Amino acid sequence: MPQFTGNAIVGQSGGPTAAINATLAGLIQYVRSTPTVESGIQTLYGMRNGIEGFLKENVLSLSDAFPATPDGDAALDRLVHTPGAALGSCRKKLPNPDEAENAGFFDTLLSLFKKYDIKYFFYIGGNDSMDTVAKLSRYTRKVGYPLNVLGLPKTIDNDLALTDHTPGFGSAAKYISTVLKETAIDCAVYGMKAVTVVEIMGRDAGWLTASAGLCSLTGGPAPDYIY
Repeated sequence: MPQFTGNAIVGQSGGPTAAINATLAGLIQYVRSTPTVESGIQTLYGMRNGIEGFLKENVLSLSDAFPATPDGDAALDRLVHTPGAALGSCRKKLPNPDEAENAGFFDTLLSLFKKYDIKYFFYIGGNDSMDTVAKLSRYTRKVGYPLNVLGLPKTIDNDLALTDHTPGFGSAAKYISTVLKETAIDCAVYGMKAVTVVEIMGRDAGWLTASAGLCSLTGGPAPDYIY
């Protein structure tokens, strides 16, 4: 038996990746295929534009949008292969739930959880999204509200603690390797030698930068130095 029975809500946060909608589709498929008596989830809601949208009650029923019908199956398959963030995104960081001046903010969230009978909260994203997950989990435990809070990893930076690799990193690494191979080929055509510097994002981690070296596996021009 599940620990709680009620509704679930899911949001997407941070930068979109080629894999973020596939993660959303996986959750929808789980809820569709798992009886409530096993999952504890009655209706799955989606929040538009992350936690910001939820605070404005900008929500929709994903259970209705993706019913267990042939049309629902086709829509779910399209979602898997759709780039971007289907639910929209945001960059909002939650305040500290342990500070008294933030009590009103979290009281508002709690009232919405109760209004929609939310017992499961899923958030797809990277570092800031996992920060939201941690703060919500801490707050609901403190006030005794029965909520399961789960973070679903998504970040091209591949820098989430205790996570071997995150959805989004693989496609970004492939893109960078391809671009660096093409850049190296372009730079090699001129008689005038030059130094080309390419800056690659990655927050405080170097996984994406390191992936620039993958193009050397195919032979031919590749980055001479990777820092």
